Amino acid sequence: MPRSVSRMASFGHALRGLRVLWGQPNARIHGVLACAVTAMGWWLGISAGEWAALVLAMGLVLGAEALNTAVELAVDLAEPEWNALARDAKDVAATGVLLCSVSAALVGLLVLGPHLWARWM
Repeated sequence: MPRSVSRMASFGHALRGLRVLWGQPNARIHGVLACAVTAMGWWLGISAGEWAALVLAMGLVLGAEALNTAVELAVDLAEPEWNALARDAKDVAATGVLLCSVSAALVGLLVLGPHLWARWM
């Protein structure tokens, strides 16, 4: 396959990759949760610094999910048959998403929790 000759072509490849990523059920779950967190942040009127923390956390999870998908696709291409090392590579990549997701959930609780508490108390 020839290399991209322009920045626009590279951007097009990234958009195609986004479509591939969006085809993954877990990526769609993360996307829906990111939309829900965004709506809640807007409703609660959070500060710019709080937005920065949430956006970074959401971006980290979605980026990790993209890398996990890339690892899974590459491993499947390199080793179509069951292999313990292929399984381990996929499991470690999935663990990366899990770690990022737990961290993002904690950031969400730290940022949104006090605002929600103040609204309900």
